[in-house]
Amino acid sequence: MHLLFFLLSAFGNYTPPVTIHVLVALCDNKYQGIVPVPAAIGNGQDPANNLYWGCGYGVKTFLKKQPDWQLVKQLKQPAPYIHERLIFKHRTQNVHLVADAYDGARMPETITRFLQYAAGQEPVYIPLDKDTIRAGGNARLICFVGHNGLMDAALPAYPAKANDRPRDVAIFACASKQYFTAPIRKTGANPLMWTTHLMSPEAYTLDAMIDSWLLKEQPAVTHRKVAAAYDKYQHCGLKGAGRLFVTGW
Repeated sequence: MHLLFFLLSAFGNYTPPVTIHVLVALCDNKYQGIVPVPAAIGNGQDPANNLYWGCGYGVKTFLKKQPDWQLVKQLKQPAPYIHERLIFKHRTQNVHLVADAYDGARMPETITRFLQYAAGQEPVYIPLDKDTIRAGGNARLICFVGHNGLMDAALPAYPAKANDRPRDVAIFACASKQYFTAPIRKTGANPLMWTTHLMSPEAYTLDAMIDSWLLKEQPAVTHRKVAAAYDKYQHCGLKGAGRLFVTGW
């Protein structure tokens, strides 16, 4: 299938779908340095009830309710440390969204994989009907959602840029700009959205950012929409939300 995909692409008969890849580090009271949440939603090995996945504003539940996205495939344990993988198809654009629920006890592996994808490493090919979804390091937008594990411990090394293909990244985690600046610079990716302070990485900000990105809006517009979404649900004030989220370097 991969050979056919590359042959068709080379001769101009096939335009592969754009892929967004979202890595969700499941909330975990035991293995992450977080302020504990209720036990039922803070078990990083239970995606169905997890704060960042199965709860009302978790990535799985929230995206399934969005009218622009259709859930087309759901996989259990598709790869090490991934409890569940969802594949969504945009209803009006040739875009797929892959969302992975990573075990909350595997934060170093989750961040490493995110940075590898951001660097254009570790391409993931997912067969889907007549398409092959080009995810992982081949994704055009790569997002991290969850606790900022670099607050707990730095990684021993960070992945380096593998090629010149354009890639945008977003990190919905506490104070992600401060902790991820050096790693993201090394990957060569463009930081579309990250944060300056403590925050709640729920899916409404991710959704607002993706909607704006698909419209090819300027980063300043995307920033305003993300801040407005956060204020809508957190009631923190638009100015405060605007300071929390930043775009670019």
